[in-house]
Amino acid sequence: MRRIASLTRVAVGVASLALAATACGGTSNDSGGSSDSSKDAKGLAIAYDVGGKGDQSFNDAAFSGLEKAQKEFGYKTADIEPTDGETDADKEQRLSSLAKQGYNPVIGIGFAYGPALEAVAKKYPKTTFGIVDSVVEGKNVASLVFSEQEASYLAGVAAAKATKSNTVGFVGGVDVPLIHKFEAGFEQGVKDTKPGVKVLSQYLTQTAQEGGFSSPDKGKTAAEGQLEKGADVIYAAAGLSGQGVIEAASKAGKYAIGVDSDQYRQEALAKFKDSILTSATKDVAKAVYNVAKSVKDGKPESGIVRGDLKSGEVGLADSNPEFKSNTAIQDAVKAAQEKIISGEIKVKSS
Repeated sequence: MRRIASLTRVAVGVASLALAATACGGTSNDSGGSSDSSKDAKGLAIAYDVGGKGDQSFNDAAFSGLEKAQKEFGYKTADIEPTDGETDADKEQRLSSLAKQGYNPVIGIGFAYGPALEAVAKKYPKTTFGIVDSVVEGKNVASLVFSEQEASYLAGVAAAKATKSNTVGFVGGVDVPLIHKFEAGFEQGVKDTKPGVKVLSQYLTQTAQEGGFSSPDKGKTAAEGQLEKGADVIYAAAGLSGQGVIEAASKAGKYAIGVDSDQYRQEALAKFKDSILTSATKDVAKAVYNVAKSVKDGKPESGIVRGDLKSGEVGLADSNPEFKSNTAIQDAVKAAQEKIISGEIKVKSS
């Protein structure tokens, strides 16, 4: 899917305009419908990870959080696309531009923003920064992290219960520690539920710059290979690339398991939705919104802010009626969830 670019409706500085001119996407800013002075204030700004807006997954979840904050607080917001082959310096320039313009908070969507955000946060101590999926030290930084392995374990339980071939697949976007958490939880969930099931695993690329999170064609090719080897349920933790996995599974009449957002409900994936058994979700939207609210309330979040099964910020979607009505899957998932929350099951993260 191409990135969605939109014209800005907020006056921006020269640096921001220069940045937007080089981006593959663009900025998307808006002012609220409020008639009070807050409509002229600048609030939440987010900088997308690779794949950009329109990935129907991770980045779109962050945008949902921004939309909620904009609507509730009636202020101007900004969301900026990444550029192809960008460096940490490019990310640092993007975050600095947003802070300099007065946006607060400023959130980097994705672990790749770590080095840039650490540098910029020190330069703008009065601005609250956030980063999703990484921990950055700083008094004015909220590190928004999740126990993805717990939701992935539940996805593994569902896959083990749904498979008829006793072979399932995992497709990771990039071979990095964050995605290892998804793989580890998924494989443990499968094996704990049905030890004889074979798990095929593949990573699309070694680095994000190679397109592991932004190439549906790579995801489709990987899934087709696993389908040929007998997989009938494939879990993708690959951002935009996951759309290719879902398409391949659908065309083969098999199941895919989505990630981050409830992908069964994504409009762009509607023609494949019957093949989306479930999705391992993490509430990036809520995390992003909560940082914005904390700043608005005058009590900015900082430090590590973790979402897990117990807090309800990771979980398994049940939008697909076939999944929701399958008693065997539902009972197994519920039992596993209770054991994880109680501590009886310790889910591996690598």
